[in-house]
Amino acid sequence: MTASSAGYELRFCSLLNDRRTYVFPCDAQGCVDMDSLDEQSRTTYLYARAVMGRELAWPQVRPLPALNKSTL
Repeated sequence: MTASSAGYELRFCSLLNDRRTYVFPCDAQGCVDMDSLDEQSRTTYLYARAVMGRELAWPQVRPLPALNKSTL
């Protein structure tokens, strides 16, 4: 699964005032294919999961915005 084929993103927003947001490609159920992530993204994803509810809010699954072909 790649970001463009996934169609959805899993978004972790900061509970602190630093406004950090972590975003990962996922499916409609919020499942991230960790094998498709590079090492740094995989490490960041595991960090985000570990600090849910303390530093980061529970993640939200959002559809990726549709590309407007007239602007391409």
